[in-house]
Amino acid sequence: MPSAPTWPALITTLIEGRHLSVSESTWAMRQVMRGEATPAQLGGLLVALRASGETVDEIVGFRDAVLEEALPLDADPRALDIVGTGGDPYGAVLNISSVASVIAAAAGVPVIKHGNRGASSASGASDVLTALGVDLSITPERVAEVLRETGITYAHAALFHPGFRHAAATRRELGISTLFNVLGPLCNPARPEASAVGVADLSRVPLMVGVFRTRGATALVYRGDDGIDKLTTTGHSHIWEVSRGAVTSTTSTRSSSGSHGLPSRRSSARAWSRTRR
Repeated sequence: MPSAPTWPALITTLIEGRHLSVSESTWAMRQVMRGEATPAQLGGLLVALRASGETVDEIVGFRDAVLEEALPLDADPRALDIVGTGGDPYGAVLNISSVASVIAAAAGVPVIKHGNRGASSASGASDVLTALGVDLSITPERVAEVLRETGITYAHAALFHPGFRHAAATRRELGISTLFNVLGPLCNPARPEASAVGVADLSRVPLMVGVFRTRGATALVYRGDDGIDKLTTTGHSHIWEVSRGAVTSTTSTRSSSGSHGLPSRRSSARAWSRTRR
């Protein structure tokens, strides 16, 4: 009979260049979400995973634990989530996914957007929506009602995943992209059938695509070759379409819009939100 997982054993496994199983990953993230992991244990896990590179099995295990601990969102899953990993070299200058979600909903596509405040970026979706005056403190029941009434709603990660608060300080102090950047787009509590996900780190694209394949989900995964988790206007964008377990990839070129590239400094959520009003 295998022994129960322990933090020293799991971190040693990663340091030695091996990887965690789905069940080991689920155990570790369950400890984090329940507040039973210390900051040192969580920090060790995040750094070791970043050094070794996460696997699809590890991300599946982490995702399963997060969804297991989540508050339920009783909404029609025939909807779309548009989200990005953050963690790009520009500090997520613009939170485009929030605007894209509104545009998609206006075109008649039901949208259940999932997001949080920025941890490795300057303007998370929750920061932008707060600056725009959106009340993020409504109940899960009201979140579902808003979808039925308007065709779009927002699942604030801090509301549906209260266990994330146990990782917040460690993530901020590390100040690097971690497994949570990959997890966020995969942990929408409504589990919508379709996703459009921007991935800043090219090495993590196979992870995202692999997890969607294991779910049999429909998804578009994309990134700009300038390193942003968006379809870029400054170069080429690479797009991976996942449908019924199959993956196809395409590359698109920038439009002739005359754009001058991304600004190098960060924009605050409040300043950016003023341009959207």
